[in-house]
Amino acid sequence: MPLVTTEKMFRQAYEGGFAIGAFNVNNMELMQGIIEAAKEENAPVILQISKGARAYANIKYLRALIDTAIAETDLPVVMHLDHGDTFDLCQQCVQDGFTSVMIDASHKSVKENTALTKSVVDYAHQHGVVVEAEIGQLGGIEEDVVGVSADDVMSHVTDPAEAEEFVKATGCDSLAVACGTSHGAFKFKAEPKLAFNVIEEIGKRLPGYPLVMHGSSSVPKEFIDLINKYGGNMPNTMGVPEEAISKAAKMAVCKVNIDTDLRLALTAKIRQVFAENPAEFDPRKYLGPGREAIKQMVKRKLHVLGCAGKADICR
Repeated sequence: MPLVTTEKMFRQAYEGGFAIGAFNVNNMELMQGIIEAAKEENAPVILQISKGARAYANIKYLRALIDTAIAETDLPVVMHLDHGDTFDLCQQCVQDGFTSVMIDASHKSVKENTALTKSVVDYAHQHGVVVEAEIGQLGGIEEDVVGVSADDVMSHVTDPAEAEEFVKATGCDSLAVACGTSHGAFKFKAEPKLAFNVIEEIGKRLPGYPLVMHGSSSVPKEFIDLINKYGGNMPNTMGVPEEAISKAAKMAVCKVNIDTDLRLALTAKIRQVFAENPAEFDPRKYLGPGREAIKQMVKRKLHVLGCAGKADICR
């Protein structure tokens, strides 16, 4: 089936108490691992391409990979711009065939964020494309997006009243909220306590409206241990507990972004192959195990989010 928007899958997710997995892609192995997992689990999926991925891989190559992926499966697939930071970038992505774009002006004042988001919404909606926006500030760093420090994450959570006004003023189709999550592998110094009260209050103010949770990789210890065992240097890593992600998915959160966990799975397996077979130089022999690790990681996340087996109702 052709690429779809998030409209129907978010409606089903909200009503069914699950969330859709949004996975970042920038090469063939990531694409294959994600799609193979979604196909085996019969799950809807959002393929995210960031500004950095466009610069690294060339959108023409990425689009060809996505076209191949949707030709090989009958799954509902969304092609989404992750963390677009300008109107021009969002406009270009609409023209490139994206079915969903994110405008992230959360680092600007609320007035500037509202104006920029509204301009993107007006343009995208004219072309049948949905828009994700963001209000509040997360911690950590993703691409060129620099968040608040780990110590300040909970003091920058989204204000529910502000979120309500923002959605009504901009007409954005989904909203990424700050609820205590953080980008990257080095998210927290102690196990995080997510602000579920913020999610709950926004849900009351905007019933049926889909929220998005960024910075939601759980940074599994087994992959950190594998990386460090085979020459890596990643001490003091900590992510969002998977039980917290599952709880949010049963509330108003309909989309959960996962990137770091896929990078960790790929890197861990490549390091393992190089350590155990130092003479190996065939990329297929180390990227293959990496791809399989990505696939298993995505399958795990689809069950955490509750969207495994939900492809049919999201078509």
